Amino acid sequence: MTRARHALLQADRAMGLSHAPRRREADPLDASVPASLSEPAPGVPALDLPIAERASAPATPSGTARAIPAPVAHGGIAVRGVEALEALRQRHDRECPHCTTATAHTQTVFGEGDPEARLMFIGEAPGETEDRLGRPFVGRAGEKLDEMIRAMGLGREQVYIANVLKSRPPENRTPLQHEVDACGPYLIEQILTIRPEVIVTLGGPATKLLLATDVGITRLRGVWSEWRSPGGEASIPVMPTYHPAYLLRNYTPQTRGEMWSDLQAVMARLGLGRK
Repeated sequence: MTRARHALLQADRAMGLSHAPRRREADPLDASVPASLSEPAPGVPALDLPIAERASAPATPSGTARAIPAPVAHGGIAVRGVEALEALRQRHDRECPHCTTATAHTQTVFGEGDPEARLMFIGEAPGETEDRLGRPFVGRAGEKLDEMIRAMGLGREQVYIANVLKSRPPENRTPLQHEVDACGPYLIEQILTIRPEVIVTLGGPATKLLLATDVGITRLRGVWSEWRSPGGEASIPVMPTYHPAYLLRNYTPQTRGEMWSDLQAVMARLGLGRK
């Protein structure tokens, strides 16, 4: 069995698949990418998209980083984290200089996931479906993000997902700098509440905010950087990568391979490598 085919079989098993449609062996880059990144997401209506079922993280050798746990349902630190995030959400909805004056949205989309998550994904802003449901990443791009998370051996409820802006921009346009400046501080507070071990920024706006740079995502992706909180109380590794919506628009072997390479680097950092 070729090395590329073996890698694809491993990815299939991680997503609970006994088999998957194969691409030509002549394209080893394609064959080394999990099926979730190798096939376009089907045109499923957004309202019918389920939350990804939890996938158990692979066991890690003794002495390596702990596996990512499922959220604690009752008592303990997780509940305190839920309460802190809910208090922050309420304060944001009352006070945010951008979201309290914006008019293109029907509700804010604060974020969701494990309040003790070791891994946090940050996008740019809610879209139409997210605005309607009040949850981040639940449209076609959200389905692709769910597939990416499963390909890493995780479930959606084991990570935390948020956006730079908590309200939908008009016509789903890219957030403007003054909007980011006004709403961004609440994202910083989210990060400081969760204290993830790794942040994955999805696309340019999120990457530019956290890394305080104007460099484009195509130059930043795949290279580890560091986010430092304004007060200096936290420093968290950041892996920039493409936004899932960009991946859907640009289904090429190169973009799929680059994105999977970025996620593999995150898995290695967290001690989630497969045997």
